[in-house]
Amino acid sequence: MEIKIQSEEGLPVECHPFEPFLPENARLLMLGTFPPSEKRWCMRFYYPNFINDMWRIFGICFYDDRSHFVVEGEKRFDLERIVAFLKEKGIALFDTAVRIRRTRNNASDKDLEIVEETDLDAMLRRLPNCGAVVTAGQLATDIFCRHYGIVPPKVGAYAEFTLDGRSLRLYRMPSSSRAYPMKAERKAEFYDIVFKYLKL
Repeated sequence: MEIKIQSEEGLPVECHPFEPFLPENARLLMLGTFPPSEKRWCMRFYYPNFINDMWRIFGICFYDDRSHFVVEGEKRFDLERIVAFLKEKGIALFDTAVRIRRTRNNASDKDLEIVEETDLDAMLRRLPNCGAVVTAGQLATDIFCRHYGIVPPKVGAYAEFTLDGRSLRLYRMPSSSRAYPMKAERKAEFYDIVFKYLKL
């Protein structure tokens, strides 16, 4: 259930509805900006909108099947299969914001006002085996790069940063939203760059 707190401006402040998904063996952390409104969910997990292509991208990259994580005959993803896959591969998920306001009552990054950013340092310290971070979308990339003082890389490229003496890579990936004008198969080619780098 989304928790909403009325703000002084009259717009509700939404708190992140999901706990960070942080498998102990995670070698990759994937960060979006914030989940869409609950009315758009087909499951209670990350990238829950059925028209978002993230789980199709994973299906293409790892199984050569864009429908691998889709429940056959239904407009929803197979949450149990997704969670098992992420734990096996060592992929963590969260977002760059923990509290936001929606200025236009939609899921578009340009219409999100960030009230509180995620404690990125604390999250990465919980993932000692993590060697790379993926940001999916411009706002998530901007938040991350500002925090670590790095120049945002181009889509498909990476920038190096350090935390507590650890050297990590930030990979900028295309948004999995259908609003981003690129086919899922082409997006998968970009995501496959980091998957191959980490030998997932």
